[in-house]
Amino acid sequence: MRNFDDLLGANATYASDFPLSGFDGVAHAGVAIVTCMDSRIDPLNMLGLKPGDAKIFRNPGGRVTPQAMEALILGVHLLNVNRILIVPHTRCAVASSTEAEIRERVEKSAGVDASWQPFHVVEDQLRALGEDVHKVTSHPLIGDRALVGGFVYDVDSGLISQKI
Repeated sequence: MRNFDDLLGANATYASDFPLSGFDGVAHAGVAIVTCMDSRIDPLNMLGLKPGDAKIFRNPGGRVTPQAMEALILGVHLLNVNRILIVPHTRCAVASSTEAEIRERVEKSAGVDASWQPFHVVEDQLRALGEDVHKVTSHPLIGDRALVGGFVYDVDSGLISQKI
């Protein structure tokens, strides 16, 4: 078993003065964000938000997957979400590599065959962003119940720019 003592210690420090005790769990700023899992992205701080303001869903490439859509529907209907930002980013590995390249890197790291594992790359990031925005705005359980925008986060400047 690997050692998690550093993280458990940090958690104990965090919990000793836990600021969100009793929080109701809704998005107080009415915001939901779908973005990439990339650790260079700090979704709350990049928008001037704080814990409790937004619902955040992260995955490779920041795509609106079936799981992300489920989260958005729940957010809109149960968690006070009325604005949705879809935010992929610059220099994204899944938007700058082919599936074969990613699979090769995973196989090399794992030392085993990964041909059976799908890796969903993004061939055209802006086209995919447009598809994702349309997927949300045309969904019968979301539609015009929330304002939806497509943005790109620049990992080198920290700025987001609205594309859709």
